[in-house]
Amino acid sequence: MSDRAVPGDDRADDRRAREAVAATGPTVRAMAPGRVNLIGDHTDHTGGLVLPMAIDLATTVTGVRTGNRVVLRSADEPEPAVVPLDVGDPTRVSPPWARYVAGVVAELRPTEGFEGTVSTTVPIGAGLSSSAALEVAVALVLGADGADVLALAQLGRRAEQRASGVPCGIMDQLASVAGRDGHALLIDCHALTVAPVALPDDVEVVVVDSGEARALSGSAYAERVAQCALAEAVIGPLRLAAPGAEVAIDDTVVRARARHVLTENARVRLAAEALAARDPAMVGAAMAQSHASLRDDFAVSTAVLDTLVGRLGAAPGVYGARLTGAGFGGCAVALCTPGALDRWGPERSWRVRPSPGARVEGPARG
Repeated sequence: MSDRAVPGDDRADDRRAREAVAATGPTVRAMAPGRVNLIGDHTDHTGGLVLPMAIDLATTVTGVRTGNRVVLRSADEPEPAVVPLDVGDPTRVSPPWARYVAGVVAELRPTEGFEGTVSTTVPIGAGLSSSAALEVAVALVLGADGADVLALAQLGRRAEQRASGVPCGIMDQLASVAGRDGHALLIDCHALTVAPVALPDDVEVVVVDSGEARALSGSAYAERVAQCALAEAVIGPLRLAAPGAEVAIDDTVVRARARHVLTENARVRLAAEALAARDPAMVGAAMAQSHASLRDDFAVSTAVLDTLVGRLGAAPGVYGARLTGAGFGGCAVALCTPGALDRWGPERSWRVRPSPGARVEGPARG
């Protein structure tokens, strides 16, 4: 759902469709949260370290298993997603948001269709993993095994790649599936291990929307992945290399990309240790360094994001701030004392808390 559309006006038809779905049989309902990444961006696609958390903004899919196609309607989209079970190329499906549904169908290949509705509180196109939340929720209502956390996350990642053509890592889907109440998640994206790290009670996480919508399919994300691959051809796996190893790379741009990944992995380790030690000032310092690296070495920030992060970092009670997600627009995240950003403006902001991962809330009687 990274291509946001203007909500439709045909609410009466949507209501009748929901009533028809409710009348056909047992309702299946699944919820999948979005995520915010505290630190560790553009490291997951090289098998590095990330420190995200699932958040209390989520996508819910509700309906019944029926027929030979998946039909989903959303108040946030003027056209429904209508996907046959034998869908071929998800990138050819229209409207654009339906491609993520099609990616899941193409990967899961369910034997029974689904008809229902999608609702979400995850801001679309803001870098909070609205597409991953949709993919995971759709997979669950179509019968994917929610108990196999890793397999569900991997399915969602493959669906995203098929739908968008973006060679994304696994962070977004794994954070949505494996979220834990009150905890961030230290994820090793090579070993695919998840270690919960408690978030202290005396800090808040606030997400602030820059106002620049983000769509990775139209960004230089794939180019950055390719540049990391070029770096690995010289110095080996970036996940294993120590900061400083990048000096062996002659190409100045590729060297800078590698420098970000190597130093970012080190910052993730530091931030996780500082969070566990209840040292928010150290976490905040790592976040500020991370943003500078994403701006200068990885070149995925924007002037608007840089200004926003600077303002946040200078606000009383803020330990640190950075862009969150892949960049190219979207949101910034700030770690702060409780209430420090309650009157923040003019940008939209959300105080988010680390929340449980995806779950099936049905079947239940509709």
